[in-house]
Amino acid sequence: MKILLFGKDGQVGWELQRALAPLGSLRALGRADADFAHPETLRAPIAAFGPDVIVNAAAYTAVDKAEGDAATAHRVNALAPGVLAEEAAARGAWLVHYSTDYVFDGAKEGAYVEGDATKPLSVYGRTKCEGEARIRASGARHLILRTSWVFSARGSNFAKTMLRLAQERDSLTVVADQHGAPTGAGLVADATALALHTLRDAGPAASALSGTYHLAAAGVTTWHGYARHLLAQALARGAALKAGPESVLPVSTQDWPAPAARPRNSRLYTHLFEATFGLRMPDWRAHVDRLVAELVAELAATGRNEAHGAQRIDRVSPSCSSYSYKAIPAIIPVPLARGAEKSS
Repeated sequence: MKILLFGKDGQVGWELQRALAPLGSLRALGRADADFAHPETLRAPIAAFGPDVIVNAAAYTAVDKAEGDAATAHRVNALAPGVLAEEAAARGAWLVHYSTDYVFDGAKEGAYVEGDATKPLSVYGRTKCEGEARIRASGARHLILRTSWVFSARGSNFAKTMLRLAQERDSLTVVADQHGAPTGAGLVADATALALHTLRDAGPAASALSGTYHLAAAGVTTWHGYARHLLAQALARGAALKAGPESVLPVSTQDWPAPAARPRNSRLYTHLFEATFGLRMPDWRAHVDRLVAELVAELAATGRNEAHGAQRIDRVSPSCSSYSYKAIPAIIPVPLARGAEKSS
């Protein structure tokens, strides 16, 4: 299996380099190699490599910035996936593309299923929704994987911000009326690799599995609940914080204005993905706890370096590889026994 990965340096792309490597010949391209702001230029690297699978982990994800930069967001999130899909269709290749809970307006009471009507509230959501539509219209065999609240130890994220602020402030204020499941980039990458393994083994019958799936961690929380859990875990692992979980104060979305509207409900029902590929998504806390363990270990190492006169670079510095804290075992989606039903 020849796999061409776009967006190798993002949170999911970084993890995909690890997860996809055992499946065959992998070529991973970053922004310097593939400019999604100029979609037509993406055809050349596809033609040069001749992949069996194209994996698109590239996207314009600056949700608020997109409100004032709609043209670029449209090229990256809508036009570029369309070009990838056209190339995949022409070659008989598969396209794996990541989408988002932002294609929904968040007004539904329960978790969203794949067939629910889309109604994006923002430029980011509308461009991602159009990207999905262009892929479906191309006729390419595809997996559109919608996910939510993605995090990793690489780069900036909500967890790092909360730990840094909890070191500096006596209390924190966090939105408490948006619901979803924090989803580790490692989980997304591992689940993708397992799905591609299933497609490869299915042979010609794999075409029947082409479609849209929801891929997110199990369970539900709010940003407020997420923050409280992060700080509780950090304290349990010995982090020195000024603000603990009881010092995280709730605030409503309307009291925390932003240029782009967010869906209040980002819950994604993942049963279709689990049943199709024989997996069970772990609870969101599993990967979050692992992330906290790594970040606290890094904080401790930073403190020791400072005590010996080393120059401090960042209060919570990203590690070279995500989830490198060796005392914590890897957590991946658990294959279900054949015929087993998903537990509620």
